[in-house]
Amino acid sequence: MTDRRYDDEEVSAIFLAAAEGPQATSLSVPRSEGLTLADLQEIGREVGIAPEAVAQAARGLELRGRGASRALLGLPIGVERTVALDRRLTDEEWEQLVVELREVFKARGTVTSYGSLRQWTNGNLHALLEPTPTGHRLRLGTLNGSARSSMIAGLASVGIAGAVATAVAAGGGDLVGAGPGIGFLLVMGLGMFANGALRLPSWARLRGRQMEAISARLALSAGSAAARPAPGTTE
Repeated sequence: MTDRRYDDEEVSAIFLAAAEGPQATSLSVPRSEGLTLADLQEIGREVGIAPEAVAQAARGLELRGRGASRALLGLPIGVERTVALDRRLTDEEWEQLVVELREVFKARGTVTSYGSLRQWTNGNLHALLEPTPTGHRLRLGTLNGSARSSMIAGLASVGIAGAVATAVAAGGGDLVGAGPGIGFLLVMGLGMFANGALRLPSWARLRGRQMEAISARLALSAGSAAARPAPGTTE
């Protein structure tokens, strides 16, 4: 990982994860073509952040999972993260993961299993633990159904307003008299669309950060457990 260079956004994420206090927000990081792990550890050392903490945070950045999103008219309507683990999780680790999911997302959810496939779901929010040849794969995903419904209903209302106006004009009707009704449909539609659309960016960022934190923590703990010698053996 020493040859890997991190951009400004990744540097901020690493120090925020490594620091246990407010010092991460006051760091003066030089602008460059990217910083190596050694560079980050030296900067962290100057403000009292242990090199091991920086290395672990950088490792977490690598393991936070592949991101994906679903969009509606360019807006993030769904968020997904997938991370591959190097080993199978134990029953106890799965139970701990479910507890973490409930705490992070403030939702009880429902736990089910089908053979070696396990899942936790709460409406459109889900966590799937799938077996792979080398271990487990965790898939986290969610869809903002209420925002999508509001946007679609708003577009439908705007479309109906336009269709009514076109029909009245084409039929030689009183477009002025029909104006209040058409205007009501138009305003209602725009309001419903905005109600759904405006909250999506912040919602998607929050869900993405939550899923990345869970994925990174789980990948790090799985890797640490795999690296520990078995009881009764020596390194």
